[in-house]
Amino acid sequence: MARLNVNPTRMELSKLKKKLESARRGHKLLKDKRDELMRQFMNMIKENRQLRVEVEAAISEANRYMAVAGSVMQREALETALMLPKQEIELDVEEKNVMSVIIPVFNPKYRIDNENGIYSYGTAFTSIDLDGAVAALSSVFPKMMRLAEIEKSCQLMADEIEKTRRRVNALEHIMIPDYEETIKYITMKLSENERSTTTSLMKVKDMVLKQNHNFN
Repeated sequence: MARLNVNPTRMELSKLKKKLESARRGHKLLKDKRDELMRQFMNMIKENRQLRVEVEAAISEANRYMAVAGSVMQREALETALMLPKQEIELDVEEKNVMSVIIPVFNPKYRIDNENGIYSYGTAFTSIDLDGAVAALSSVFPKMMRLAEIEKSCQLMADEIEKTRRRVNALEHIMIPDYEETIKYITMKLSENERSTTTSLMKVKDMVLKQNHNFN
């Protein structure tokens, strides 16, 4: 806590009181923003953990299917089956404002939107395990997109939370105490000046009264 280097005048006192009021109001708004950001951040973290568990489980399942398919199919046949996918995806990226944080919103759009559109090959010369691998990856893909969206949003919100936390701490532990200390100092100085002026006036009054008494 440090006193600001200002002249101890009534004008400065008035200015500092207004600044203190603004600082306190800004401190409350920033605390409210930080708390709301933390609430939404924790909700995203919870969703992120759940999605990661589901995505990793689906990818592990797809890898098991692919490992079995690779063991029963020739490498050339497996590569040929996956060479020309029938389904395509377009990713539209929009933005959403959450407490002044611009986070992404992913909107995947599929060219072939039906259950059989995920298979780019005939089933006569391929393993059923390859079907399982493709189905597992296709079903988890929307969750992978959501996971990427959530993780990027968490990163952006964490940065904003840290910035807001620093601003709250600066107001709470530096600016507001400095204003309060300076206001206290100026108030004391003005009171001292008033007392000094009053004492001087009383002395002058006594002198005037004594002179009048002597004249009489």
